Parts: sequence; structure tokens; C-alpha cells
Amino acid sequence: MNILQKSSDVNILSRSKLPTPGEIHSELPLALDKVAQVLRHRQEVFDILDGKDKRRMIVVGPCSLHDHNSALEYADKLAKLNSEVSDKLMLIMRVYFEKPRTTVGWKGLIYDPDMNGAYNIDKGIRSARRLMLEIVDKGLPVATETLDPILVQYIIDAVAWTAIGARTTESQPHRQLASGLSMAVGFKNATDGNMQIAIDAVNTARRQHSFIGVDENGEVSVYRTAGNNYGHIVLRGGAGPNYGAEHIAFLKVAMRKAKLQPQIVIDCSHANSGKRFDRQKKVFYDVLDQIVAGEDAIKGLMLESHLCEGHQDLVEGRNPLPNISVTDGCIGWQETEELIRLAYSKL
Repeated sequence: MNILQKSSDVNILSRSKLPTPGEIHSELPLALDKVAQVLRHRQEVFDILDGKDKRRMIVVGPCSLHDHNSALEYADKLAKLNSEVSDKLMLIMRVYFEKPRTTVGWKGLIYDPDMNGAYNIDKGIRSARRLMLEIVDKGLPVATETLDPILVQYIIDAVAWTAIGARTTESQPHRQLASGLSMAVGFKNATDGNMQIAIDAVNTARRQHSFIGVDENGEVSVYRTAGNNYGHIVLRGGAGPNYGAEHIAFLKVAMRKAKLQPQIVIDCSHANSGKRFDRQKKVFYDVLDQIVAGEDAIKGLMLESHLCEGHQDLVEGRNPLPNISVTDGCIGWQETEELIRLAYSKL
């Protein structure tokens, strides 16, 4: 046997070190007054879930962010609208930097900020955190998807609400991580529509756990958690939609059997709209009618929305347009505002 042969890293082409989360936080700090703002927004979400705050939350924004300036333009519009409807609604901006892929595709701003396959993650982390801080500075609560258990350390201090996606809800590392997060966590049902997986995830995240992770100094550490009492379920459809009154009734019974208080958010996109952005409003109307009719278990909705409606494909050698989604299709701002104002008028 050749002693120069290796038994590990056979398929690794290269490695490079990243700055630690602590170094990034020092370089791009969350100001003290904004820390208080984030904590206040997290508490508002807790109170909505508990029913102490009778408002509903709407998690709304681009499927993924790929352009700094257009994201800030969207945030300006949402912040202004939020100031007008905040007595009945809590608007939380989607600030999604990582995209889970069924096969392959653009993985998000953190992984590939230049959108050219160079995967300059060092630059992506800084770009993402800088953008998130600027959105928080506008007074908005922000939401993201917790995908990579290491990358989450770089931005999570600014997040008011987070989701565990349909592909990772069954993942034990993500359930353990959620048990230690400081904000409410929405677990999506599985891609095939299975709701029990999300129920199990919520219950698992409420327990104490010990797991291995990376701390703010970049050191491998053992984390021991107290458990997160604000896990809840996000219905996003599966083989078909699952936002109807019959689905809500079924889920409420199942959650109570699992000794959970029914706390549900409806994702108007993905399988609930048949992956058609222009059908999100149909879901929104139905869910809004359920809430008006007295359905207290529905605590909020999610909308995929951008400045302009639709979707654009990435073309090699061509810069994408800044104000149209490069991932899932989104409704445009005009329709977004109309739907939110409709909800405000009815609630």
C-alpha cells in the first residue's frame, strides 16, 4: 500500500478558512437599540402565537434576495405599509439568504453572492449580514430559513422569526438546533404533505438536547439547550393544498393529541398554490375568511412577493434583473399591498 494514499478528503478540491461568527459580528455589529428592537419583535411573535396579541403576522417578501438595492427598496415599501396596519397585523419581511435545492441550482446570496458559480462564501456572509442589518434599521422584523447549522450563527441575532423548511423538518440536527434558538420557529410539513413530521418536530424541539456545533469563536463546542416552547407548524401543501378548513380541523385534533396548543401559519405559496405565484391570492382569501369566521388556531400567513411579479431564469454571462425573483415566482408589490390592506380591512 502506498503510504501517501489518503483515506479521507478524497473528493475535496480545496479548503479555505472563513472568519468566525464573532469576527463578523464585531465587523458588522447589531446596534444596542436594534438588539432591543429584535427582542421586542420576537416577544410580539410569542404573544401572537399565545393569543395574548390578537393580531395576525404576515411573513412576506422575496422568495430569495439577490440584489441589495432592490431588497432595500422593497423594505422601504413594507416598512411604510407596516406603520399603517400595525394595530391589526405584524408584517415580517422574508430575508432569505439560503435556498434548499431539490437537485441543483443557485443556493442563495450567502453561498454565491456573485451568481457566477464562484461560491465566494466569505463575501456572501458579509453581504447577507450587511443587508439584514440595513433592513432591521428600517424598523422591520425579519424572517429567514434556518438551513445550514453553522451559517446560522452569522445572522441569527437579527432574526425575529425563522422557519425550518420542508426538506429539513425531519432532520434531527435541525430539530436540536431549533431547541436552542431564541425566537419562534415554524416547522413546515414535509414535501409530500405529511403533517405528523412537523408535529414531531415541534415536540422534539421543546425538549432539552445536547449537540455539537460551532460557537462564535469558530470552535467546535457541545451545546446543551433548554428547549424552545415556540415551535409551531407551517402548512405549505404537499401532493395537493392543505390550507382548507378541513385540513386545519384535522391538524388541530392531531396537535391536541400530541399535547400541543394548535398554532398554525399558512404558506400561500409552494404546493398550496400549485407552485403558481398568481394563485397565492386564492389561498390568502380562503385563509382570511377562516380567520374572520373565528379560526383562532391560524396565527399568520406567508406570501412570496417581490417588487415585480414573476420569475426569471439565470442565464450564464448575463446579470439578472434586480427586482424579479430568480427562484420561485412572486407576486408583485401592487398585489401584495392590496392583499395586506384587504386583510387589514377585514380583521
